[in-house]
Amino acid sequence: MSTKKKGTKRNKKRNRLIFRTAILAVLVGALVFAVVNNLKEDNTVYRAGDPAPDFKLQQVNENNELESVQLSELEGKGVMLNFWATWCDPCEEEMPYMEALYPEYKDKGIEIVAVALDTTELRIHRFIDQYGLTFPIPHDKSGEIRDLYKVGPIPSTFFINPEGEIEDVVNGALTLELLEDYLQDIQPE
Repeated sequence: MSTKKKGTKRNKKRNRLIFRTAILAVLVGALVFAVVNNLKEDNTVYRAGDPAPDFKLQQVNENNELESVQLSELEGKGVMLNFWATWCDPCEEEMPYMEALYPEYKDKGIEIVAVALDTTELRIHRFIDQYGLTFPIPHDKSGEIRDLYKVGPIPSTFFINPEGEIEDVVNGALTLELLEDYLQDIQPE
């Protein structure tokens, strides 16, 4: 084989090696970037003692005096922040308890806010009518507030004291007795 052909072959191999090395370097760089970015993500799960993150959502039920609910506007009140959906059987079981206690505890400075996670407002309206719910029911259409609070299973309930701090977090349905105990714990003095 001539020297010229050997040199061309060597150049092709070297160019292929350089090209493959460059592609590998780009892939490794993208992987490192993705790992670093994911480590920076806010994966905070809120617990008792943490300040409750503020949010603002539009209400679904028209019979309440508030058109929208903003948590920071409820400062000075105890807040039961409940995440639920119409298709959730345990959610459906606890709603009558919440409605039964709402008038009494509203007068004592506690607001029940039940954030609906359903996709359509029509289903939420039917549910509200079926149970005659009068407490504020904002709709988290995009799931933004669910993500903000890192809600896992539903129902999930955050009991927030008048200073805006989370007192307790309960995953799962509440009985009437437990619900009343938690409401008493966040009652303003």
